[in-house]
Amino acid sequence: MDYSTAHQLARELKESEEWRTYHALHDEVMQDETVAALIQEFRKLQLSIQMSAMSGQQANSEDMQRFSGISALLYAKPEVSQYMLAELRLQQTMADLFKILTDAADLDIQIPGMN
Repeated sequence: MDYSTAHQLARELKESEEWRTYHALHDEVMQDETVAALIQEFRKLQLSIQMSAMSGQQANSEDMQRFSGISALLYAKPEVSQYMLAELRLQQTMADLFKILTDAADLDIQIPGMN
């Protein structure tokens, strides 16, 4: 199989508004070590809560409270809020591309949140 088309897609992704916006905001936001640490903890808690939900278990109430508090702190800062929304847009773009590829390959891969 020739991967030149995949490499072209990667180049086009890096030229996309979603990618450029995400990386510009990432570089700006991550300069603040406190914000970077909060984002890291936010992601860790988010993954833990999602894994609990996927396994049919109730997430730890302490984790839920910490997640809620960290979320409020992060989204209160406009530049961090913009960064996190840009990250979601880029993730959605990647999910769309993944779906196109799996559909083309006629693969039945079920990922929660993707229809």
